[in-house]
Amino acid sequence: MSDYKVGDIIKGQVTGIEKYGIFVNIDPWYNGLIHISEVSDDYVKDINDYVKIGETIYCRVLEIDEIHLQIKLSIKNINYKASNDDSPIKETRSGFFPLKENLDGWIKEKLEIYKNS
Repeated sequence: MSDYKVGDIIKGQVTGIEKYGIFVNIDPWYNGLIHISEVSDDYVKDINDYVKIGETIYCRVLEIDEIHLQIKLSIKNINYKASNDDSPIKETRSGFFPLKENLDGWIKEKLEIYKNS
């Protein structure tokens, strides 16, 4: 379904920062997470020292979840800083919560479409 492959370097925008990782918006369908262990080979005391909300960065694709449209990402050992000409995105503390909250409704909606086809 996606054009992404494990090992690809892709561009995304930081939408949230938590103690455990960085949330990244990849495109209208896919979101990603960079776990704190995938930020640096060195000890990461504060993720905010590496990225900021709204910043556009490059990430390496580690794993793709086609069902949930989520991608595990890494910025280890790559030049992850990108040009940040894009309009900034405001931080959301919700992470993947909106997906979880809406998933059942989306599934029901799609099942109805298939059922009526």
